[in-house]
Amino acid sequence: MNKLRMYFLPVVLGIFTLTMYSCKAKKMVAKTPAPVVKKENTEVTKTEPEPQRAPEPQKEEPVAAPDYNFQSILFEFNSAVLKTSSFSILDKAVLEMKKDPSVKFVLNGHSSAEGSPEHNMSLSVDRANSVKSYLVNAGFSADNFSIKGFGESQPVSSNTNEEGRALNRRVEIKVAQ
Repeated sequence: MNKLRMYFLPVVLGIFTLTMYSCKAKKMVAKTPAPVVKKENTEVTKTEPEPQRAPEPQKEEPVAAPDYNFQSILFEFNSAVLKTSSFSILDKAVLEMKKDPSVKFVLNGHSSAEGSPEHNMSLSVDRANSVKSYLVNAGFSADNFSIKGFGESQPVSSNTNEEGRALNRRVEIKVAQ
């Protein structure tokens, strides 16, 4: 019993101390000092009130029309995972899309000519779906996006070298007609 007390009490105290330390979520609210008001020595003088002017209408800044010319979103070989360089392109697309959230878009997925046509078609749809997931996570409705997979059928560059194949692994965002 004595050994139990000897080990049990420090363990309980240690747990209690750790629990109390982690519960210090309450922070003191910094109170801003009240603003100092200077009282001026005002003398009573009779002055005629100025005629009130009608407030000038505030000019609203014109909202720039959205620019839907997006760059292609590129992918690695045999992958539907977004490249880190594509995040900046997608962030710009999100900013433009938020100007008019009612517009519908088509996400056209493409792939290079490596692999079977069936695999490339599946891969192009998966790539378009990963872009759609990014845009839905950014706050858009999934109903605003439709997916089309083109596989290797519409290359923008030659598939004979690696640079051309890299450009063909892409998703294009187009306004739905």
